Amino acid sequence: MKISNDSKEWANMYTIIYMKADYEPWWKFEGWEAFIQTEDTFETKELFERALQQKLAQFRSSYDNEVAKEGQYWAFWSEDESFYCEACDDDAQVYHGIIACKIEEK
Repeated sequence: MKISNDSKEWANMYTIIYMKADYEPWWKFEGWEAFIQTEDTFETKELFERALQQKLAQFRSSYDNEVAKEGQYWAFWSEDESFYCEACDDDAQVYHGIIACKIEEK
């Protein structure tokens, strides 16, 4: 997502990104955008906060493990959800990542 900080149309924007990858969302490795499953944008902080809490509750009820970082990133996973990685010659864990993006006018 590319947003110009000079643009007033982006002054208040709140986005929840759901990504599914073999790494946690805070790593944001090159090309991480290709792993985005959904991207929901909200015009108000209240709608954003409500949707974020609903999404986190949904993921918490679906996956056994959770780690959060910086109050902006959440990774969820279950031990039984993995795939064989040929490059690693081993199994790789699948992570379901939530990224909460807030751009607020200063």
